[in-house]
Amino acid sequence: MAQQTIWQENFEVRSHETDFALRWKPAAVLRIMEEITVHHSFHLGVDYYSLQAMNLAWILVRTKIRFYEFPSVGTKIIAQTWPRGWQQKIFGMRDYSLNNEKGKSVAHATTAWLLVNTKTHRFVKPETLSVALPDNEGRFILEETLDKLTHPTGFTKEHVFQANYSSLDLMGHVNNTQYVDWLCDCFPVSFWRKYQFEWLQINYSNEVKPEESINITMTELADRPGVFSAVGTNLTSNLTAFEAQFAFKQSS
Repeated sequence: MAQQTIWQENFEVRSHETDFALRWKPAAVLRIMEEITVHHSFHLGVDYYSLQAMNLAWILVRTKIRFYEFPSVGTKIIAQTWPRGWQQKIFGMRDYSLNNEKGKSVAHATTAWLLVNTKTHRFVKPETLSVALPDNEGRFILEETLDKLTHPTGFTKEHVFQANYSSLDLMGHVNNTQYVDWLCDCFPVSFWRKYQFEWLQINYSNEVKPEESINITMTELADRPGVFSAVGTNLTSNLTAFEAQFAFKQSS
């Protein structure tokens, strides 16, 4: 089979993926991204099971996504993903494009991954892979960088969540999409009646294991109204689990 450098799949927005306003939930968008990543990785021979045999694993470390609309139940979604080479010699980049059946953009995203030795828990260089990935050089979906995030002092809101059964994935820790659900739950339902995400960046720092609790602190940036900064701290290990910045726009 010829190598598909750009992977495409068709999906449909399902009822359980939508909110009270019949809009696709933000975390559901990221779950589609995760699904097509798994399928493309399997096609390329660098999926979870293939890497497991080599004591390797992909670890998602950064995600930035721009939301253009939140489609309703039954909307057909055309999702594409592609590797985009290596950044700073260690970050494997992967981009995503989600459109509706009329070709209108739903979301664009870029992600950064580390290749990790599962025995030593240290990242390894891309040369460790026995498979050459397509780099799709120059095919940027977002002309934005995935930088480290800086945060102001004086966080004003706190919310605590626990890593229970429904938040865990096959790696035995909290799934990356769960953090988006938790961020959404930091705001009251009345907020979501008026607003929706415009963009979101999450940088993942340390895994959260079963039954550990995470405290999410949050504040609005004084110099950038409408932009929020959040940090999730593991209350068991006292390590930072994730950092995030995001902005909202009026619901359409």
